[in-house]
Amino acid sequence: MTDQPHQPDPSGQPGENPKPAEPSGVDLARVALRAAKEQARARGAAAEQKKQARRGGLRSGARADGRDPQPLGAAINRLITERGWETPAAVGGVMGRWPQIVGDDLAKHCVPQRYDEEERILTVQCDSTTWATQLRLLAPQLVARLNEDLGHGTVKLIKVHGPQGPVRRFGPLRAPGSTGPGDTYG
Repeated sequence: MTDQPHQPDPSGQPGENPKPAEPSGVDLARVALRAAKEQARARGAAAEQKKQARRGGLRSGARADGRDPQPLGAAINRLITERGWETPAAVGGVMGRWPQIVGDDLAKHCVPQRYDEEERILTVQCDSTTWATQLRLLAPQLVARLNEDLGHGTVKLIKVHGPQGPVRRFGPLRAPGSTGPGDTYG
């Protein structure tokens, strides 16, 4: 229903209008208001983008961005990737999983000590010469297994160290100037 009273057609024929009616003043005002709001919104968004660009980006808001808190695992993975620490981190993981990789018997007697990234050498310390010999015999298969797990060429060589000899102590019962335990008779 319209709010305007029914007026007769200027042509004199009641009921039918041959051409569509032009928008009235109220309709024109609504269209103009809608267009002005859209233009103001566009100008405001452009001004806000310029302001944010001058400030160095978005400062705060309800949407997620790179400054929001992250889970610890995701933050560590991002740090490892950014710094290029993938290989050392993978080798560190192998050192943590050493018993699963080499087996419980070997892991009880042989412990990985360090990994040289430039030389790609894994150094392992054994608690007896027997286990050191056993590990030297198993080294090619172990290198292959490690490279399957870490990526081809990550470990080129396993350097095996046997047990260390007793530490030489210099104390009050030693002869001054002696060079070792065999040099006690002058």
